[in-house]
Amino acid sequence: MKKFIMYGAGNIGRGFIGPTFAFSGYSVGFIDINMKVISRLNQDGKYPVEVVSNDGVETLNVTDVYGIDGNDLEKVSEEIASCDIMATAIGVNVLKFIAKPIAMGIKKRLDRNGKPLNIIICENLIGADEFLKGLIKSQIPEYSDRIENEVGFVEASIGRMVPALSKEEAEKNPLRICVEPYNILPVDKNAFKGEIPNVKNLYPYAPFNLFIQRKLFLHNMSHALTAYLGNFRNYQYIYQAVADFDIKYAAFKALTQSAQAVAKENGAEVDFLLSHGENLLYRFANKALGDTVERVGKDTIRKLGKNDRLIGAINLCEKHNVDCSFLCIGVAAGMFFAPKEDLASVELSNYAKENGVIKTLEKYCEYHGENVKLIEKLYQMFNDGASISEVIDYCDVLSGKTIRV
Repeated sequence: MKKFIMYGAGNIGRGFIGPTFAFSGYSVGFIDINMKVISRLNQDGKYPVEVVSNDGVETLNVTDVYGIDGNDLEKVSEEIASCDIMATAIGVNVLKFIAKPIAMGIKKRLDRNGKPLNIIICENLIGADEFLKGLIKSQIPEYSDRIENEVGFVEASIGRMVPALSKEEAEKNPLRICVEPYNILPVDKNAFKGEIPNVKNLYPYAPFNLFIQRKLFLHNMSHALTAYLGNFRNYQYIYQAVADFDIKYAAFKALTQSAQAVAKENGAEVDFLLSHGENLLYRFANKALGDTVERVGKDTIRKLGKNDRLIGAINLCEKHNVDCSFLCIGVAAGMFFAPKEDLASVELSNYAKENGVIKTLEKYCEYHGENVKLIEKLYQMFNDGASISEVIDYCDVLSGKTIRV
């Protein structure tokens, strides 16, 4: 049996990437430092994945799985040295900590058999391939040329939504996980070294920048915008927010604007992107996921960053002379998002109140583009008590559209 190593036994690892390979005949080893999860994987050798939708629940059992203690660097490196393919879904900020054991595994692998290794990188970071490659090269610089030629750093676009379980649910079975039905995994076709594995729902595509931008500037963008506007109307769940006509309208308009820019940037058909955007709004309405406004919107310091979902999309729109007024609504609304336990969002929101929008855009978003004044205007409208409907109508007029009736 072929062996797949999944670095990270969290939501995406157990809920998406691991099952993708397990259901194509691979044994799956999960590396993590959560020993409750690792021990249970080794005890059970399987775990349940509940595919939830508004139509009901389908439970799938992922079998031939085992756990690997992430603190045991020798064991981790041995597993990497001997696997057929691996992936990471560990979080961008943690990549620097796993570079050493991955490098150790690569070194052993290249010394023993010279067999190429492909690493599917499932992280929310543009340029994650070069970032991880650089980290690994710094660990074993003498293997730099061989890493370039024999290790594939394959970016992936993670579209499946896998919300965290409640503390009570997780305590019943730390392996149980809930996912939405969507299960397509686009990957960078040109990044593979050697043969591309034949895995169900793995979708190799090139040039891959189209899918990277589709995920970030359509999926992540509209998800965050829905959360930030949902916050204004005190919705707890994303499905409640997207059922609100005004919020759904604003999200669709933002998707339309972003889709035009992404299409122009990549020479793609805009209808392909708009169809995906419509499907996203349908998927956001999945009540069974129980995805919360707070979870989707949290950490605005990152999510309003210069290359991230909203500001990054605005920059792309400006590059291609595409109206981005509804994206600006998302940024303005995001500056009010401040759940008390979300310290990063509280920090940004307080800074905006005390120092104004322009300084906030400079400090946290590194944004100095042509829509600074518009974002400031929209923020002030919200601050003065304008409704979402009034803000939408203002942007519709700006873009030459008739005010909605």
